[in-house]
Amino acid sequence: MASSVDNGTSVTIIGSGFGGIGMAVRLKERGFEDITIFEKAGDVGGVWRDNSYPGAACDVPSHLYSFSFAPKHDWSRRFAPQAEILGYLQKTAERFDVLRHVRLNTEVEGASFDHDMGRWTVRLVDGTTHTSDVLITAVGQLSRPALPRISGIDSFEGEIFHSATWNHDFDLAGKKVAVVGTGASAIQFVPHVQKQVSSLTLFQRGPAHVLPKPDYAYAEFVSAALAKVPGLHALSRWVTYWQLEPRAAAFTRFPKLMEILQRRFEKSLHAQVEDPVKRALLTPTDLIGCKRVLLSNDYYPAVVQDNVSIVNDGIVEVRPEGVVTEDGTLHEVDAIILGTGFQATDFLAPMHITGRDGLDLNEVWRDGAEAHLGISVAGFPNLFLLYGPNTNLSHSSIVFMLESQINYILQGVKKVAGAAVRSVEVRSGVQDEFNVGIQTRIGATVWDRDCRSWYKTAAGKNTTNWPGATFTYRLKTRRPDWSDFRIEPADELARPQGV
Repeated sequence: MASSVDNGTSVTIIGSGFGGIGMAVRLKERGFEDITIFEKAGDVGGVWRDNSYPGAACDVPSHLYSFSFAPKHDWSRRFAPQAEILGYLQKTAERFDVLRHVRLNTEVEGASFDHDMGRWTVRLVDGTTHTSDVLITAVGQLSRPALPRISGIDSFEGEIFHSATWNHDFDLAGKKVAVVGTGASAIQFVPHVQKQVSSLTLFQRGPAHVLPKPDYAYAEFVSAALAKVPGLHALSRWVTYWQLEPRAAAFTRFPKLMEILQRRFEKSLHAQVEDPVKRALLTPTDLIGCKRVLLSNDYYPAVVQDNVSIVNDGIVEVRPEGVVTEDGTLHEVDAIILGTGFQATDFLAPMHITGRDGLDLNEVWRDGAEAHLGISVAGFPNLFLLYGPNTNLSHSSIVFMLESQINYILQGVKKVAGAAVRSVEVRSGVQDEFNVGIQTRIGATVWDRDCRSWYKTAAGKNTTNWPGATFTYRLKTRRPDWSDFRIEPADELARPQGV
């Protein structure tokens, strides 16, 4: 039942993926109705709307990669495909009456905080503005494709596209295709591409650790039981959660435990790749876990086929007819597919966010994004982030983390909705102490090893991952400690002194 805390408090949410939809649902449950969600695309769904490439699927079990308040009993597989996850998000938004709050095809250019009014002004790309008491960003870490800066790439005369903007109208049949990158997206679409093309050349900066994916289709009686037997679905989520959660220790506290995964990987690779030359090309030199560990049952069977070549030499340029590598070889191709990932460390870009006293968030984050609990940023009152800095996971479901953040932010919105409160802002000292602790703990993790990954900035700072267990994060976000915040009374125009 919705409570009556809303006193006309207005909330703007940017993004309509898991974070934006979940936040809106919880706000509405608490009685907040003045909610506007800006979505730059033509539909809700976030990354699951954008990444429609063949083979796209989740690598977290479906019953955990979903909202606790919106269980789906009839997932088709243990690891749901993209279309099914997108459908789940669309139906959830419809079921909880979120869609009427969404403004589609509306991109946000930036936002500024007006201290005197205690409100955010959101600037839209179309030149209009929108104001609200609270601003919540839900754009995620994997929303902006990373496009490689390769000399001559614009001169290529064939077809070129990123996996997140897949060209479904392009017929791959019989084509010579280059794939740049062998990360999480590539290992999913490569098996589908390989079956269609005459030749496939994989250009990789370094091979990934790919483990077998424990995937299977759910029998109808299983889905029926999950729907009808009281508590069974919740038990399934609980069991899945605790199957995954112990792995956090290997990533974050005891990297030596990763040797167990390393042995599993080596055994799997040797079993699936008999050719010693290809096996060598597919064997990473990095410690397993310093980059994202990938799951697939069809990637290695695809790349061992005769029409697949693997190239470790760096790309130096693209010519109209193909790709040139460091050894001078011209690889003539009809199409280039970029599996080069996302700009994960460029949080909130390209938006320009201005806080108290004209503080520029891009400048504040010049050396790497930081936030208290990944949610609040000093100098930016009434701003809350979903899936913010250092809240990504390598072992479990980001939806679990999002629900923790949503609960925390909801309490912040309720605080702002109080009659005597103009704004809430985390204290800089609290934020600094938290992030010193985060970086210290990251120094003991497997991610801090000498390898390049999207977890890190160009300077090597890990601004993406949470160095601990998800239940620890949930405890930390259970309720805000209001002594950590500057709380400005509604009737006070002057900025509070001190930090």
